[in-house]
Amino acid sequence: MASNIRAQLKHCFSAASLRAYLAEFISTFLFVFATVGSAISARMATPDAASPDATALVATAVAQAFGLVAAVVIAADFSGGHVNPAVTFAFAVGGRIAVPTAVFYWASQLLGSTFACLVLHYMSAGQARIVAVPTTRISVLMTGFGAAILEGVMTFMVVYTVHVVGSGGGGGGRNKGLAATALGALAVGLVTGACVLASGPMTGASMNPARSFGPAVVSGAFGNQAVYWVGPMIGAGVAALVHQGVMAPSEPESPHGDVVAVVV
Repeated sequence: MASNIRAQLKHCFSAASLRAYLAEFISTFLFVFATVGSAISARMATPDAASPDATALVATAVAQAFGLVAAVVIAADFSGGHVNPAVTFAFAVGGRIAVPTAVFYWASQLLGSTFACLVLHYMSAGQARIVAVPTTRISVLMTGFGAAILEGVMTFMVVYTVHVVGSGGGGGGRNKGLAATALGALAVGLVTGACVLASGPMTGASMNPARSFGPAVVSGAFGNQAVYWVGPMIGAGVAALVHQGVMAPSEPESPHGDVVAVVV
């Protein structure tokens, strides 16, 4: 037992693992910068609107989808391109990534999100309130429980898609090829964008604890953070169990999770 723990800890600090953590930091930074930045831009474009209009919703959905695709592709060779603590949790549940490694992935993702929001915050320092870093919020028409269920359902769809498009062996974009990695990332991005269009006004369509954590840290508004952790984590865990236990029970394991392991 002790030797196994030492081996896992040694692997956590290997050169390949350190590159994987850096890749997760950079890719999550890119994704959150694009996602939160598009929300700020949409608010600046309609400063007098009481609530975001359909155009702003479409713009943020497209930015979130494109940002996710790019983030997955650039990190796939190094870390599997998770970009989302819920995706990492799903792979930990499925035994595709060791728990100590998953913890470092989470730390890298949360730091990447926080730094992206800090950059956006200081870029708009001294500006009007409309360019403040926006947080994911629940509609007044929804309860926290209902919002958590909705976030869980959407995360299930995203993470299940991650498992499906990332199946077939291998363990990194290098093995599957750039075209296959990009196609898988596009599928995940499209599902994510569709979920934003479907429920953005209701919960903010986070589906990613890191995406909600960074803005909350920078703005100091931690209201309903549990919704954006509990819902996505449960949804991701169920997706992993359904795919690996029912749809593809004999899938091989991969050191960093499947190539297009990502989400919003």
